[in-house]
Amino acid sequence: MPEILEIEMYRQLAARVEGRLIETTFTPDDWYLKGTNATQLRDAVAGSVVERVARHGKLLLIELTDNRPVLGLRFGMTGRLLVDGDAAIETLEYSSDRNDAAWDRFGLVFTEGTLFMRDPRRLGGVELDPDLGGLGPDAWRLTPEKLASSLAGGRGPLKARLLDQKRVAGLGNLLCDETLWRARLSPHRRSADLSSAETARLCATVHEVLDELFRRGGSHRGDLHEERHGKGICPLDGEPLQREKVGGRTTYWCAAHQR
Repeated sequence: MPEILEIEMYRQLAARVEGRLIETTFTPDDWYLKGTNATQLRDAVAGSVVERVARHGKLLLIELTDNRPVLGLRFGMTGRLLVDGDAAIETLEYSSDRNDAAWDRFGLVFTEGTLFMRDPRRLGGVELDPDLGGLGPDAWRLTPEKLASSLAGGRGPLKARLLDQKRVAGLGNLLCDETLWRARLSPHRRSADLSSAETARLCATVHEVLDELFRRGGSHRGDLHEERHGKGICPLDGEPLQREKVGGRTTYWCAAHQR
């Protein structure tokens, strides 16, 4: 957490700052700035206006006027966004329930209002002109053709391929498990071995999961989520769930119907 759904919630909240003038930046944590420093970043953005807030996968993009660099905000596992003191998400799954301003790692101070990144574990970061060329297609805009291209040649497990942001941008551990469970595909399948029909089904299921769980309120709202524990039972067929490491991530899946 957060995954593509949470970043989309951040994007919708951050749209509030479109048209605002940046007065200065809040940069108390040099480590949080990637490939730049506090002075360079402030000089790059101060005095410009936020033209548009966009998103690609898990990356939030703040586009500025006057040909200024694009600000790229990455939230890691525990980062939250606050605009004018309002949070898009009050607490994140697997993060602290505390709400401590000491965890504010970066901020934009406008002539009216503020935008802050609050990140207890400091796993996110801020950069100028992030390289989108290193990311795969946005998961919410996948087509069967784009997905087939992303899976092609993959000899590793399907779940690892879906988690690779260079192949598909935006999916994290919870969304991958929910999607593969609904698509009836084993996380261990070789990604290159999927048939065209299976790839089309997987693509349709990605869209179904993203749309439905966004309406429900986040990546942790899947049908499988409540059974992510040692004695979990498949909600579809009542069989015990398998708990394994796949692609380096704890994975829950049902061997009875995921093939």
